[in-house]
Amino acid sequence: MSGVRFAVVLAFAGTCAFRAPAAAQAPDTLAQDGIYARPFIGAVSFASIGGYVEGNTNYFVQDGVGDGFSMELRRFNIFLFSQVSPRLRFLSELEFEHGTEEIALETALVDLQIRPELVVRAGIILPPIGYFNQNHDSPRWDFVERPLVSTDVIPSTLSEVGAGIYGRVALRGAILSYDAYLTNGLADGVIGNELGRTNIPSGKSEGLFAEDNNGSPAVSGRIAVRRPSLGEVGLSYYGGYYNAFRAEGAEVDDRRWLGITALDFGVGVRGAEVRGELAHAAVDVPDGMIEIFGDVQWGGHVDVIVPIWRPRVLDYENAVLGVGVRLERVDYNRGRFASTGDPIRDDVTAVVPGVSFRPTSGTVFRVNYRYHWIRDFAGNPTSRMAGFQLGFATYF
Repeated sequence: MSGVRFAVVLAFAGTCAFRAPAAAQAPDTLAQDGIYARPFIGAVSFASIGGYVEGNTNYFVQDGVGDGFSMELRRFNIFLFSQVSPRLRFLSELEFEHGTEEIALETALVDLQIRPELVVRAGIILPPIGYFNQNHDSPRWDFVERPLVSTDVIPSTLSEVGAGIYGRVALRGAILSYDAYLTNGLADGVIGNELGRTNIPSGKSEGLFAEDNNGSPAVSGRIAVRRPSLGEVGLSYYGGYYNAFRAEGAEVDDRRWLGITALDFGVGVRGAEVRGELAHAAVDVPDGMIEIFGDVQWGGHVDVIVPIWRPRVLDYENAVLGVGVRLERVDYNRGRFASTGDPIRDDVTAVVPGVSFRPTSGTVFRVNYRYHWIRDFAGNPTSRMAGFQLGFATYF
C-alpha cells in the first residue's frame, strides 16, 4: 500500500468514525486528562502512590532467522500524586525499563487551576503531540508494542522541561480542549546519531532537563473536540530548533527547525473502539545530506478493538474478551534520488492481529501476532519479520 493511500485510509477512518451514531461507545476522558485518569488518584488526596507493571514474551523470525524465545519485564512505573491545595496539584512518574537498564523521570509537574478553562502547568511535562504521548500507559492498550508512528516519528515517550497552559470550554453538544507549552526541545542527536539516518527519538537527551542546548524553546500545542458518547478528534503540532547553533553568545551554525504535525482520533463505532494517529515530520537537514538523512518522515496507525465476550469468571463481573487488529506504516525518508528520480525506500508496514482479556479495566492480558514488511534505503526486496508476543500489564 502506497504512503498516500495509507494516509488517506487513516484520515477517512477518523472522519467517518467521528460521525458515527450516538449509540457508539467511546473513551470516557479527554486526551489531556490522561495523566490523571489513573486508579490510584482519588477526588481528595494529600498524597497517593500508584503505578503499573508490564511484562511480555517474544518470539520473532526475520527472513528465516530468529533468536529464539525470550521474556522481559519491560516496565515498572511508579506514580506520586498530591492534592497540595484545592487549586494546586502535583504529579510525578518514575519509570524503570528492563529492570534497571534505563531509569527515567517521565513527569514531575505542578498544575495551578485558575478556572476549568485555564490551568497553568510547569515542570517536566509530556508535550501534547498526538494522543499517545500523554496516554502511553501500557494497561490502556490491547497491543504489546507501542505504535511505530508514536515512537519513531513522534518520539514518545517525550518528556521535556517547560511550562504552559491548558483547559477546556463547553460547547453545544461538545467539549473543546486546548494545550499550549514552551519546552527545552530536542537536540543534535536527530541527525548526529549512530543509526546513519534522521532519527527524531535520538534527539532526546537527559542534559535537556538541565538546560536548553540552543537557548531557543520548542513550542507545542493541541486542540481537540470531543462529543459525549462518541469520541475525540485532535490536531497537534510540535516544533523547534534542534541543533546547537549558538555557543557563548555567538551563532556557529545555521538554525535548523524540526516540526511535527499530528492528527489523532479515538471513537466508538457500534460497540468497537477505533483509535488512530497520523503524523508528518519535516526536518531541516544540512545540505548534501538530504538523500541519506531524510528531511520528511511520516507514519500512521489505526487500531480496532471489538469486545466479543463478557464472561463472569473468578468473581470478575466486568471482564471483557476482545479481538483486534492494528494496521501501521512508517516511512523514514520520504523523498527521491536526485540522480535517478526514483523514490527513496526506508519504510516499515505492519499488521498486528491480537486477542486481549481484561478482568478489570486496569488490567490486560494480550496475545499478538506481528508481521512486518521492511524495505531498506536502496529499495532492495522486502525483508519480512514475524513473531508472537504474549504479555500483561496492570495498574496497581
